[in-house]
Amino acid sequence: MKRYGNLWLQITDFENLLTAARQAQKGKRFRENILEFNYHLESELAQIKIELETKNYQPGEYHTFQIVEPKRRMISAAPYRDRVVHHALCNIITPIFEKTFIYDSYANRVGFGTHRALRRFTKFARSSRYVLQCDICKYFPSIDHEILKSLLRRKLKCQETLWLADIIIDNSNEQETILNHFPGDDLFTPLQRRRGLPIGNLTSQFFANIYLNGFDHFVKEDLRAKKYVRYVDDFALFADDKEFLADARKAIENYLARLRLKIHPVKSQLFATFKGANFLGFRVLPDRIRVRTENLRRAKRRLRQIQQDYTQGKIGDKEITQSIQSWFAHLEHGDTWQLRQQILASLVLPESVDHQFC
Repeated sequence: MKRYGNLWLQITDFENLLTAARQAQKGKRFRENILEFNYHLESELAQIKIELETKNYQPGEYHTFQIVEPKRRMISAAPYRDRVVHHALCNIITPIFEKTFIYDSYANRVGFGTHRALRRFTKFARSSRYVLQCDICKYFPSIDHEILKSLLRRKLKCQETLWLADIIIDNSNEQETILNHFPGDDLFTPLQRRRGLPIGNLTSQFFANIYLNGFDHFVKEDLRAKKYVRYVDDFALFADDKEFLADARKAIENYLARLRLKIHPVKSQLFATFKGANFLGFRVLPDRIRVRTENLRRAKRRLRQIQQDYTQGKIGDKEITQSIQSWFAHLEHGDTWQLRQQILASLVLPESVDHQFC
């Protein structure tokens, strides 16, 4: 297996840092901390460059907050200058790992994404009798630091680059406590191994793909699953042979144990595809694709809040139009024409906005 070195000069190159800053601020450039950073942009990037080159770079403290939808999770936001460093690192090492990823891994990859994954899932579901659909239990909090670092070292040999990756991993903030035991563990092993990556980091999303890349190849090449889709920690295998999928589940559980991961005992199930399967907010049925009820309920609440914000003058025509367009673009990937009309009818929109959706 080829290992890559001599990456550090590319990572610390000023032009790469400048590109990283532009990427990190997309959609957020008017926030106060980013405006301040950009006011001194050249000197800020020069300081980051010096800290990296002298190995004096140290990440700052995370800002953490809880979200409760679609499920309760802790989100961690790194300081802006650290997000610039994350982009600078990923700009250089992503192409190295990208060419090792299988076609049907869809999360956090340019040109892939949720809607492409949904189309593939639908194609497989409608051409197969059975599906084994699995969810990895507490995926981001369970990622083992030692295992992740070893996976990075299989492709990278540049010591400075590995130092930076290690610094980012080691400075992950405390995540949800996971006390899973695996073969060979003693009572205290789960407490002694560092694990968990902060949801919200670009590097965490990228490392999460690397962590399961070997698993993807195992499913495709060792299990010989012809129809397989993964989006972050949700994955599905399709086949006409129910016994093949039942045996695959046992092999999958054994493989994931090597990564110190477990599939969710309730959410991971083998069933007939004609019953319909939930994936990325939609319910895929043999003859149609519907929006999941809980996703629709959340969306309607968000739209009502947006309408209220507009009425109170907190947002303008542009913001309310963009919000509705974004949600409708998502809905268009299902059979939702009537649903979209019902939603529009339930909203009281200004004429300047309403005519854009007629």
